[in-house]
Amino acid sequence: MTTQTREAGSAIEQIRQTRIQKLADLADKGVNPYPYKFDKTASAKELQEKYKDLPAGEETTDVYSVAGRVMAIRNTGMFIDLMDDTAKIQIFSHKENLPEEQLKILKLVDIGDIVGFTGTIRRTPRGELSIKSTDLKLLSKALLPLPEKHHGLTDVEIRYRQRYVDLIVNEDVRDTFRKRSLIIQKIREFLAKEGYLEVETPILQTMASGANARPFTTHHNALEMDLTLRIALELYLKRLIVGGVSERVYEIGKCFRNEGIDTRHNPEFTMIELYQAYADYNDMMTLTENMVAYVAQEVLGTTKIQYGEHEIDLTPPWDRKTMIGAIKDATGIDFLEIYSAKQAIETARRLHVPVEDNMNWGQVVDAVFEEKVEPGLIQPCHIIDYPREISPLAKVHRDNDRLTERFETRVNGWEIANAFSELTDPIDQRMRFEAQAKAKAEGDEEAMDIDEDFINALEYGMPPTGGMGMGIDRLVMLLTNSPSIRDVIAFPTMRNKD
Repeated sequence: MTTQTREAGSAIEQIRQTRIQKLADLADKGVNPYPYKFDKTASAKELQEKYKDLPAGEETTDVYSVAGRVMAIRNTGMFIDLMDDTAKIQIFSHKENLPEEQLKILKLVDIGDIVGFTGTIRRTPRGELSIKSTDLKLLSKALLPLPEKHHGLTDVEIRYRQRYVDLIVNEDVRDTFRKRSLIIQKIREFLAKEGYLEVETPILQTMASGANARPFTTHHNALEMDLTLRIALELYLKRLIVGGVSERVYEIGKCFRNEGIDTRHNPEFTMIELYQAYADYNDMMTLTENMVAYVAQEVLGTTKIQYGEHEIDLTPPWDRKTMIGAIKDATGIDFLEIYSAKQAIETARRLHVPVEDNMNWGQVVDAVFEEKVEPGLIQPCHIIDYPREISPLAKVHRDNDRLTERFETRVNGWEIANAFSELTDPIDQRMRFEAQAKAKAEGDEEAMDIDEDFINALEYGMPPTGGMGMGIDRLVMLLTNSPSIRDVIAFPTMRNKD
């Protein structure tokens, strides 16, 4: 229902032209259909709650002004369903209560218009709480009709492109985005209780760092330099730990990755990253599961949630499995007994896992895990001790230098969090960056560059630190039983229609 699709002669365009004529009729009556403000004194939900015990057929002398969108009109305007951001309420407009000029304006009101009504509270003999209107004010004339009541807005493509219409007509969509806001609020509340300081770091950066991903690039004209949009929050937050602004910091912010779109990936997404000095990845596991459980309890009233066909129990503590151990349980193969990349590739192919000839041991282990283990991880668990080659920012495992102290939290087969005992040795960090730079030179577009300033920061000394990053969008998907990331992002990235 875009400008391009409103062809002359179409039913929608005919409705639009009719409503434009009503604008002219309103102007003739001296009515501004787009006024500056309205003094609203109550919401629909407040009135429903306050007068829930008002008996059927009873009237009050209490006067209120309400405003919202007209969702239904019955008996040529005598009864109107008005929806605001809290609930619906019925408006009763009768010629005995409204002046003649107001009745003429009422005849020009359509479904979709935003209208303010003033009147007394009554409950109809049928039990419907209503406002007996004594005055109305047109606040915004809608020129386009809402989708038909019985068919609704069901085209997914249109729903995402025209989220404003989706929100108007679908209560469950409004509920999802209200829960999203509350989820983020409760994350902040939890971290405040834990003593974390919320901070902000740059979105425009001189290099992509903190994750393996392709960045978006741009150019700053005044400085005559290329910049990237951040792909992660990590390295600047660690600089703040080095600086000692707080021993516990976090940021909730947008990140951008120039990669594909599917049900769990959008190029623009929201993350939280947090860092705690004098902690390790074991502390991060405890914090992660406690935070998610707290948010679920506060937002949903329970830590047992339904996602699709699965009931998922978020009650801590969560299971912990090593990556190598989980693969062995699923395949019978212990990859710690395999030392060369070549042998690992051969083993993966015997397991019918697609791998490339140039993969290292750690990349092969990760590919086997994703194929053979990840889909079955429905209940929340921490997969711990990742290969060193695929964890350039994590400390080497204290018991096995082929591994790192890293975990990823999996729920419903998805990764929702990634965390480390953070690498604080500047010499080791340089070697990891150099290995990444070598991989990039050999064609890995997602590998990191060497961040000299970050290494410089580490050389001033960074305390032992635990860090964790979590995708807010995936957490919202999980807690709202939403099948696609585009269901929880108000305005997801879409391909150009033309």
